[in-house]
Amino acid sequence: MTTVTTGTCRGQPNGGLPAEVTSFVGRRHEVAEVKQLLSSSRAVTLTGVGGVGKTRLALRVGHEVRRAFRDGVWLAELAELDCPGMLVQAVAEALEIRDQTGDPPMRVLTRYLHDKQALLILDNCEHLVGECAVLTETLLRAAPDLRVLATSRQPLGIGGEQVVPVAPLPLPSCALPAPPLETLVKQDAVRLFAERARSVLPTFTVNEDNRDVVTRIVHLLDGLPLGIELAAVRLRALSAQQLLDRLDDRFRLLTSGSRAVLPRHQTLRALIDWSYTLCLEEERLLWQRASVFAGGLDLEAAETVCSGDGIARQDVIDLVIGLVDKSVLIREDHQGGVRYRMLETLRQYGRQRLSGSGGEAGLLARHRGYYRDLAAQARAELFGPRQIVWFGRLQREHANLRAALDSWLSTPSEAHAGLSMAGDLLYHWITSYYLGEGRDWLARALAAGTEPGTEPGTEPGTEPGTEPGTEPGAARGRALWAASWLAVIQADRPAATAMLEESRRIGEQLHDEPVLAYVALFSGMVAMCEGRTEAAIELYRDALARHRRNGDPVGIALSLIRLTLAHSFLGDSSRAIAAGEECLAVCDAHGEGWHRAYTMMALGVEVWRQGDLARAVELEKQSLTFNRSLGDRLGAGLNIEVLAWIAASQGHHERAARLLGILKTMWSPIGAPLSGYGHLARYHDECQAAMRRQLGETAFEAAVRRGARMPIEEALGYALQEDKPEQAAKGETPPLTRREMEIAELVAQGLTNREIAASLVIAQRTAEGHIEHILAKLGFNSRAQIAVWVGERTRADGHDSHDGP
Repeated sequence: MTTVTTGTCRGQPNGGLPAEVTSFVGRRHEVAEVKQLLSSSRAVTLTGVGGVGKTRLALRVGHEVRRAFRDGVWLAELAELDCPGMLVQAVAEALEIRDQTGDPPMRVLTRYLHDKQALLILDNCEHLVGECAVLTETLLRAAPDLRVLATSRQPLGIGGEQVVPVAPLPLPSCALPAPPLETLVKQDAVRLFAERARSVLPTFTVNEDNRDVVTRIVHLLDGLPLGIELAAVRLRALSAQQLLDRLDDRFRLLTSGSRAVLPRHQTLRALIDWSYTLCLEEERLLWQRASVFAGGLDLEAAETVCSGDGIARQDVIDLVIGLVDKSVLIREDHQGGVRYRMLETLRQYGRQRLSGSGGEAGLLARHRGYYRDLAAQARAELFGPRQIVWFGRLQREHANLRAALDSWLSTPSEAHAGLSMAGDLLYHWITSYYLGEGRDWLARALAAGTEPGTEPGTEPGTEPGTEPGTEPGAARGRALWAASWLAVIQADRPAATAMLEESRRIGEQLHDEPVLAYVALFSGMVAMCEGRTEAAIELYRDALARHRRNGDPVGIALSLIRLTLAHSFLGDSSRAIAAGEECLAVCDAHGEGWHRAYTMMALGVEVWRQGDLARAVELEKQSLTFNRSLGDRLGAGLNIEVLAWIAASQGHHERAARLLGILKTMWSPIGAPLSGYGHLARYHDECQAAMRRQLGETAFEAAVRRGARMPIEEALGYALQEDKPEQAAKGETPPLTRREMEIAELVAQGLTNREIAASLVIAQRTAEGHIEHILAKLGFNSRAQIAVWVGERTRADGHDSHDGP
């Protein structure tokens, strides 16, 4: 399994941290303390009450220590995860690991991390504290260079854990004499209130007239960042004094609450209660209903799921605007449009209110129905100009899709809907980071029991002549061939064969041509993986004929892509080119991109075999550009494979070897080189052997190491030959590793060994060892010489010296 970066191969060396969209106020001492603990401890947990700012503190630390972790700083947000059994998968997705192996998720995760130098932030662990403890201990044992920073309302309770209680922001003194205004406005709680107030009221300042009111407000809020932020936005409609008056009244009503509840919890609850009472009745109803969404929602989802029973559909947009104004919903701009997110604390509050109203079951049914229909629509529009839009939308809706599937499959009488939905999401599982999870969902749905309809005429309510593909039995047949494709990619041929056999039986019983067509197609893939090329071609031809009769452009394209590769493998160039060109025509006629990219990859293989190297390069680069934008790691790996073979044929031996090194990074996470295209391994092996001969063992291994060290995005740019012209012309590569370059730069800045260790969150002895290696590699005997070398390199290159491979 494995993955890389934000919905694609666009992996970043600093990992997957969200940008900080608001200023970070205070916490200077806490940031320093956590950084210091991370330099000596492998597990650090930030604890504190909800709303105290644990997540922001963790993210700030993550941003400040990014350079210290060669393989990135990664955030796993767990607040939306309600199913403990999905914890490992959720962390794997946060690390952008694509499961292509079929191994248990924990094994995949530990295998991927075992040699990584990374920081993993586990955010909001409190509802999964036991599972997070087990996961953390397991990962730390398996990965000696991994560190974990957790946020939770209670410690994980594992050995070696360092716990950092996160207190509310320091409050200004109310004692007389009052501090000078210049001192007051520097207090963290006051600064936060003032900055957030200015975001909604640009003219707001803390002055002599309102200083006492502001001081009392932040005191009433106990210095809780979330409380301060929620209160500050009320200045959009209220004066500071009006805000104070209402806070005071509301909190006084709650002073007689349960003594078993911490006062700060009462305070936060009071603030949310107060925010709730400020909403119109319809806004409160929408707040409750929007709480059924996981990971956010868009306007269409809000209108469809939340309208009715007191909310007119046409009123939803105004109610959403009202909740955005009141900071209950947070607007987020995405490439596909605007989405709305609810802070988890507010979401849980809404769910409690919804549960108390007795309307939760109905809302959950509408939610899962909406996402079932969304998945079906995505499948229907898969092969066309909106393909990329749908891929992106499904990725953004993944948390909701997961919640809907769980809801369908948790109700035995409705499991068939979950089965159909899981099958509809096939391309979402393949093109995103969810291949292993998709196979798990399909397996769970298939295991829900043999459904009605696997025998002809037994489906309840199905009349003779019903269109094939609409019966429950057909849905099972389709889910089986879909799962078989995932199994083929994971190189699990026995499972794929068994599922295809059952799918074939259902197709024959129901006379379902679409099912039989895909069974033939994927059976051909199995045959190809087993080295039975002639048999595979016959199966592909059978599949192509059936898909043509069915008018299915997706099946036609898949069959033609595989025929292109199979004919090429047998040396039948004319048939390979004919199949590939026909596939391009089919794709172009529908405005389709993903299958087109794979067709160009397949044609590139054949054109390379014919010796037209320039055209082969162009085909592979076009395909790689698309796969890179989509984040298809498998597709990008195939393109780089072919580019390596072409480079070897062109006599570019250093480039070919470096591309082979990049492939170590590409294929290692996926779990199987050329996954699903194993018959091409012969070309890889021949290329590797030839480059060893041409370069010699030492030079070959050095080039491979240079390629393997490249961060993914840099590696993709290298494969596409986006290198800076002056670098390419010089053919230079830095003699130091990326970490050594970082340390050399810090030496040049005059930092001591101890300061370097603290900056990079490593042990001082480790820093000293790196400096010794730097001196030895460069032939120097003093730190001053390192400083001079760094300066000369920076001036010569015209860019930061750590930008090299």
